[in-house]
Order: sequence, then structure tokens, then C-alpha cells
Amino acid sequence: MILRSALFGLEQFIIDPDREYEKITKSLKGTIIKLGPSSKTYINVLDIRQESLEDNQQGYLATKINKIIGFFNLIFGKLQEDEKAILEEKLILTYNKKGITFEDKTLFKNGKFKTTEDMPILEDLYKNLEGIMRIKMLPFISGSMKFLNNHTNVKLDNQLIVGDIYELGEENMKFGMFIFIELFWDKVKKDRTKKKAIYLDEIWQLIGITSNKEVASFIYKIFKTIRKYGGSAVAITQDISDLFSLEGGIYGKSIIN
Repeated sequence: MILRSALFGLEQFIIDPDREYEKITKSLKGTIIKLGPSSKTYINVLDIRQESLEDNQQGYLATKINKIIGFFNLIFGKLQEDEKAILEEKLILTYNKKGITFEDKTLFKNGKFKTTEDMPILEDLYKNLEGIMRIKMLPFISGSMKFLNNHTNVKLDNQLIVGDIYELGEENMKFGMFIFIELFWDKVKKDRTKKKAIYLDEIWQLIGITSNKEVASFIYKIFKTIRKYGGSAVAITQDISDLFSLEGGIYGKSIIN
């Protein structure tokens, strides 16, 4: 499918948990972005990208916060409504300290959209957190996951981009999958006239029992709306029953439908 789509000039974005797509990516002169302890390539999960909104849309920061809550649910576990409210308050404060508010004009500097260097990183949020949230963030600041505490340093201008999360292992794979899927979804929405495809290998990590409804809802939204952006989505799993283990299987059933 990847080879055939490449011959037809489609943009393609792939989540690769088992380093299975490296050979074909190199053959097609694609870009491989590796996330892991030994990697020198970084993606900042707190980046706000210009393509995250289409022309004539508004609300960069609000849109980002709505999406990123799912990522922090993966870290903190299922958040109660009061905990979500506290987290949102701390996220708003973190962006405000970088001069970014709910006014979209604050995302622009000298007429250009701000770069990753103008965005907060996880450590900036960590400094504003308290209690158990602060403790649970420690591995991402100074521990085994600290490679996520960096500004983005990769260019994303290739027809074929692979997100390699092999080094994360099964326990932490979901974090890498979320980061790449949010990144790829912004790329998908950038230009409706371009044909594109996104491949989600080991999708059970995001809509199965180890995930949460915010993340699963995000994935379902991709499958439900990607055709509007000239794209297609491919879900890959070894065991179809994995799709039905979260919330009575509502998300897996919806994706299959």
C-alpha cells in the first residue's frame, strides 16, 4: 500500500512501533523520526503549529489544550473534572509565560508564526504543577523520558514521514504514538487538495484498555473526518478483539463502521 501510494504521489505518515518500515522508507527517500532515549531527534508535545487550524479558523491555544489533555491523561491516569480544570489552568499559565494567550495574534512575531523555540516545553509546565501531578511528571523532566523535554529539531517537509517509536517499548509506546499522531494530523489538515494517508500500526495502544477516552476520541475523529481533507486512515493490529477493550468497545466499533 505504501509503495503504491508513493507511486501516485500521496503524502504518507506512518506510526512504526516495531521498526518494520525502515527499509521501504529509505528506498523511497523518506524521513524517519526516532523518539527514544538514544535518539537525537525531538518533538515538543507542547508545540502549537500554524497548520493546526485551517484558514479562517480561530482558537489556536484552545484547540491545542483540548487535544493535549489526552496526552496528560496517559501520564496521570484518568483525570477527574476538577483535576482537568487544574491542569488546564496550569497549561494556560505555562503558555501565558511565553506570551501566548487565547488571542491568536500572540502566536505571531514580526508577521510570522512563532517557531518551536518560542513554545514552552514540558519542564515549563512542570514548574507550575503541584502535588501528585508534579511527581508523576518527574520521569519526563529528569528521568527515563526526558528526551520528550526538548524543542522540536526536525523538518517535516517530506512526502513520506515515519514516526519510529521502537525504543519506547510497550509501556511507553502510547506517549510516542500520541505525539506523532497529533503531529501527523496537523500535517493532514494543512492542504485539503493534497492526497494523503496515515497508518496507525498497533492501534490498540490508543483505543484499547491501556488508553483513555480522550485519546480514543481523537483517533476516532481522524477516521471519521480524514476524507474531508483528501486523506485515508489505516488501522493495523494483530488481534481485532484489542479494539473492543476500552469503554465497551465503542471506539473500535465506530472506527470499523
